[in-house]
Amino acid sequence: MAYQTLSNEYMNMPPVTRAYTTACVITTLAVQLELTSPFQLYFNPILIYKQGQLWRLITTFLFFGTFGFNFFFNMIFTYKYCRMLEEGSFRNRTSDFVWMFLFGATFMIGFAFFVNLLFLGQAFTIMIVYIWSRRNPDVRMNFFGLINFQAPYLPWVLLGFSVLLGNAVYVDLMGIAVGHIYFFLEDVFPKQPGGFQILKTPTLLKSWFDQVEDLNYMRLPEENPGGFEWDEGQRAPEEPPNDNPPQ
Repeated sequence: MAYQTLSNEYMNMPPVTRAYTTACVITTLAVQLELTSPFQLYFNPILIYKQGQLWRLITTFLFFGTFGFNFFFNMIFTYKYCRMLEEGSFRNRTSDFVWMFLFGATFMIGFAFFVNLLFLGQAFTIMIVYIWSRRNPDVRMNFFGLINFQAPYLPWVLLGFSVLLGNAVYVDLMGIAVGHIYFFLEDVFPKQPGGFQILKTPTLLKSWFDQVEDLNYMRLPEENPGGFEWDEGQRAPEEPPNDNPPQ
């Protein structure tokens, strides 16, 4: 019964979220079983450029450390907010969601050339959280039952928590910065006087991902995908729901 429940939950995940979280778990499991080493996964411009180890451009986003609190903490947030974005404002827009992934990853790799960052998965998670939080400003959050706040403060709460865990502050700041750049270019600038759409999803991505609608998963409530309640968001009663804000 438990296996069937987990299997159904897994298959109900939207495709991009399912693919990304699965890749993260498989990568970590491979390191745990000593099938590969973090030294073969981390971002290294010299090895990428001179030895053609292009896989590092991808694996740097897939490894959150060996199994432990930091891994599970990051994976829960990655799964939850990635899924909420994909089932919310990116509903039936898989190509646009993939384009957001590529945009964020490209910017972070560019930043990584100037700062000494080996793995970018945590920054990528913060970027996802930031974009979701700005698109759902009226959601009230409760973090581990300790503090209440509105959704736009969530990335900063996570930054503070990350600092308490001893992580480098610039990792989360990079995720916030890239998330803000995407949010500004996609949601803010086009609505300004004289503004226009800058981030247009390439036709190639649309032809790959938008030919057939994925009907193999059902949409869960945006505030509580997967049944997690420990930091469940709740919309302010004085504001109408805004599950699918206009782009």
